[in-house]
Amino acid sequence: MMARTMEPLAKKIFKGVLVVELVGVFGAYFLFNKMNTSQDFRQTMSKKFPFILEVYYKSIEQSGMYGVREQDQEKWLNSKN
Repeated sequence: MMARTMEPLAKKIFKGVLVVELVGVFGAYFLFNKMNTSQDFRQTMSKKFPFILEVYYKSIEQSGMYGVREQDQEKWLNSKN
């Protein structure tokens, strides 16, 4: 009898976990896409969340894209002068 009363609760928990997972995946995709297309956004990220920007740089370097970090640092250094 106890198993039957737990089924609706288990389904609700499963759906909740699934929704949280989907929001996380889409959020990560949105963040990656924004960082991938906007150098200004990457500069904002470097000031507020440098560890997230580091993960971005490492992931694109793993995929074979090099030089983005250096281009960003060069532009940001020149914009300070």
